[in-house]
Amino acid sequence: MNAVRNRHFFVTDVLFLSLAVYVTFVLRLERFDIDIYWRGMFVFALITVVVVPIVFRQAGVYSRYWRYASIEEVVLLTATVSLAVIVTGILSLIVAEVGLVNIHIPRSIPLIFVFLAVTATACPRLAIRVFDQFSLSNNKVPSSAESVAIMGAGDAGLMIVRELQRNPQLGMRVVAFFDDDPGKHNVRIHGILVLGGRKSIPKMATAWRFRKVIIAMPTVAGREIRDIVNICEQAGLQTMTMPGMYELIGGQVSINQLRNIEIEDLLRRDPIQTDIQSVRELIADECVMVTGGGGSIGAELCRQIWRCAPRHLVLVGHGENSVFDIHNELWTSRNRQGDSVGSDGRPQITPVIADIRFPDAMRAVVRQYKPSIIFHAAAHKHVPLMERNPDEAITNNVLGTCYLLEAALAEGVERFVMISTDKAVNPTSVMGASKRVAEFLVHRAARQSGRPYVAVRFGNVLGSRGSVVNTFKQQIARGGPVTVTHPDMKRFFMTIPEAVQLVLQASVLGKGGEVFLLDMGEPVRIEDLARDLIELSGYDVGTDIEIVYSGIRPGEKLFEELFVEGEEYTRTRHEKIFIAGNASSFVPNDLSSGLLTLENAARRRDAEAIKLALHRLVPEYHPADIQSEAITYEKLQRAKGGNGTSALRG
Repeated sequence: MNAVRNRHFFVTDVLFLSLAVYVTFVLRLERFDIDIYWRGMFVFALITVVVVPIVFRQAGVYSRYWRYASIEEVVLLTATVSLAVIVTGILSLIVAEVGLVNIHIPRSIPLIFVFLAVTATACPRLAIRVFDQFSLSNNKVPSSAESVAIMGAGDAGLMIVRELQRNPQLGMRVVAFFDDDPGKHNVRIHGILVLGGRKSIPKMATAWRFRKVIIAMPTVAGREIRDIVNICEQAGLQTMTMPGMYELIGGQVSINQLRNIEIEDLLRRDPIQTDIQSVRELIADECVMVTGGGGSIGAELCRQIWRCAPRHLVLVGHGENSVFDIHNELWTSRNRQGDSVGSDGRPQITPVIADIRFPDAMRAVVRQYKPSIIFHAAAHKHVPLMERNPDEAITNNVLGTCYLLEAALAEGVERFVMISTDKAVNPTSVMGASKRVAEFLVHRAARQSGRPYVAVRFGNVLGSRGSVVNTFKQQIARGGPVTVTHPDMKRFFMTIPEAVQLVLQASVLGKGGEVFLLDMGEPVRIEDLARDLIELSGYDVGTDIEIVYSGIRPGEKLFEELFVEGEEYTRTRHEKIFIAGNASSFVPNDLSSGLLTLENAARRRDAEAIKLALHRLVPEYHPADIQSEAITYEKLQRAKGGNGTSALRG
């Protein structure tokens, strides 16, 4: 269809520009009889219908989809026509001066012609846009269509309006806008009146007869979404929303992305400005390897790395089903997009089923594919499970990391990024302590190689496998009760795409031996999380579904901490990433002998010996105690308020 329209535009350009040339001469000469100027007019018109289409093609005018024309297209058209007329005028005057043909072209003709040429080329194109809008306004929405209001009269809200107008079969009619910007109140946007701010929604719902509100505010923080949802719930209105900023990356808003409010929306933070270009420059045309590629974090890492056009992406995982799923997803994307990298003209992707606990396998994989960057996301993460199976935590989290690092060092891997956890700070669990030892291994490798081998810590990830959110949803689906371990239990939460973007950003910042700490905002009470999920599911807490307390599980703390005693934290150039530049100084001198002790204890499945060996390597590892969280908050606030250069000591 685009090719047909472009051919049509070429024809209209030739016809209308020729007519515009004649009108230009008539205006200049102030008479319809051209007389002696007819040869000049013919030459000028001939040069015009040759030069203008050539310039249009080079500038991409013929590749634009004029049904969605905007100011950008109008500016492009005006600039291109002006350039083409300058070229036409120069060529015409040269022909007239050379005198090969006896022609007369007044010197003011190009100046007059440029305005008519813009009109002649713009009118057919903008007519398509006007006709499209007229068609939308005449789309007949079924009489049974549901009346809805949109909260947010910005770009996202306008996109939703256009989608609904183009698809009346969806059965929704937008009757009102709401926006907290007073400058938009009582004005019409796309013919729809902005009735006021969020607080006006309840009183307007009855008068305008809508029972559903679509929240079109993808960049606002979760507290704003929570407030709007509460206002709508009190008025008995249903709410829907569009994806947040991190979910929109790489895609466009469409009506298919509208969904009910989810817990991620209520916990959403202010949008983070990520330096995507620096990440793309790091990854483009490189071979990148991701361990744990089938897991929640690993899979999202693969998706976002894939968008940065690596030469080769190697997915390493132990679970064949999960690796198959992400490989199939990216392979389908590869064939659909037709990217231009790799031996066959597109990026390469290779799934590898391997266990990081086998050193020979890791060495063989790294030697075969020679990645320049390794993202190490493979780990056992479930605290209670690892308390019951401490040998698995050691062999996977500690020894697996050790074997992978040995392979990376032997094969000259340039960058290594290990995903750690806030549970590694003053750990009370085997899992947390095992990740702290894994951090030591990364620091030691960075010190030995002088390469940017780093660790990145963050908290709980919403939507990941084993997330408490999934557990709560399952309990709600069964009718309750929802079990919370302790009324004061708190955790830091991030969304999966948000966490992965910051991991990628940290990979660019790393120089070697650092720990990067992601700013996860304020911790969330798990009981509040449970209440929000129950209410979002349409139930009342205590009436429909009860919340019961089950007690703290082995290895759990009431809250997670952010800072290791003695680590010096500074703010990086990225506002949401802090760095402990002296992290490698905490590597125990007896790390090698301690690893040997740990390995022997794990091989024997001796839980007592494992915990004793962990305590010797990580002296702060101790049973679950209730600790003061005021210190950690004070540190984080001081780090946020600093100038980015002063160090904070634990």
